[in-house]
Order: sequence, then C-alpha cells, then structure tokens
Amino acid sequence: MIGPICYASSVQYFVVQLLVALRWSPPYSISRNTISDLGNTACGSWDGHYVCSPWHDLMNLSFIVLGITMMSGSVFIFRGFAPGRAAAAGLAALAVSGLGVVLVGLFPENRVPALHGLGASLPFVLGNIALLVLAFALEMPVPLRAYAFLAGVVAILALAAYHSNHYFGLGQGGMERFVAYPQTIFLVAIGCYLIAKNPPGRGRRRP
Repeated sequence: MIGPICYASSVQYFVVQLLVALRWSPPYSISRNTISDLGNTACGSWDGHYVCSPWHDLMNLSFIVLGITMMSGSVFIFRGFAPGRAAAAGLAALAVSGLGVVLVGLFPENRVPALHGLGASLPFVLGNIALLVLAFALEMPVPLRAYAFLAGVVAILALAAYHSNHYFGLGQGGMERFVAYPQTIFLVAIGCYLIAKNPPGRGRRRP
C-alpha cells in the first residue's frame, strides 16, 4: 500500500499552503499571488505584486515532499494496480511531473527562475495530460474516471488561458490554481480509494 499512501499524503500540500499563507502580512491573496509566491525567499515586489513569505522554507519543503511522493507513488501503483502500457504512460507522466515539483521546491522563483519555470511546466503540462490518459487507462469507479477526465480538460484549458494572460476575473493566482490543483486532488482521491479498497491484512486486490 506504499503507492496509495504516497498519493493520499499529497493532502499535506494544501495544509502547508494554508499555514504558510496565514503568516503573510499584508495578507496573502489567492487571486493576486501565485502558489510559488509562498516559497519566495525574499520580501519585496515580484512580478508586479508584493511578496513576503516568512515560512517559505516550509513551503519549499512541501513542494519537495509532494514531488517525491508523486514519483514513488506512481512507481508503486504501477507495480501493484496498473497493468498495461497506457496506464504505465500515464503514471510515468505523473512521476516526471513529480520531478518537476521537486525542482520547484529546490529552486524558488526568485533564486533560479529558469529552473523553477521548467519545474512548474512539467506538472502543468505532463501532469494534466496524465489525468486524461489515466481516466481511460486506470481501473477506477465511474465518478473518479469522470473527475480525472474533466479535471484534465479544465486544467489544460486553464493553462492556455494562464499563459495568454486571460484570467477571467480570477486573477493570476486564481487561474494558476485551476491549472495546478486538479491533479493533486486526483492524487489524494485515487490514493484514498485504493487504500479503502485494499486495507492492510486483506491482501493485494485490483481496484
């Protein structure tokens, strides 16, 4: 059950964001500030808005932990629950996305912008494509399958809007969350589902 537990543990990413955001003064804005602003190591103007994140180390650690659990969870879920080339491709894309998230944590936006941007692009692109692949390739209930497909579509459309600076009233930070959050929510959901279907002591079962 290592794989499902790794995926389910991705919930820490949301908890840490809340804790780090609460330390901001003036308050952190979900609409104006991006997720990466929480890991910014300096105080001052950045990309047209004010940034000062006292607990940036905690946020960057959260990025790194999330990336590691994405990579390890994908490997173990493939070995235990996901036969087939299509499932392997989808999980491989999530694993590579996890590597990108690690880069985001290791290289904050104000330290090495190029590597930070490269790291962010991997989950933004590959991670959301993986949702579409796994919607058809991974055995799971219809509601989870529907969520994976719709979340992938919404996230990819949001990515196009984000890169063309069309935020539709959500702000830069709000639109970025439509790109980033769907796959993390999927990780938590599929992880919890597999844990519930295969509790310890009952042996390994297919989903």
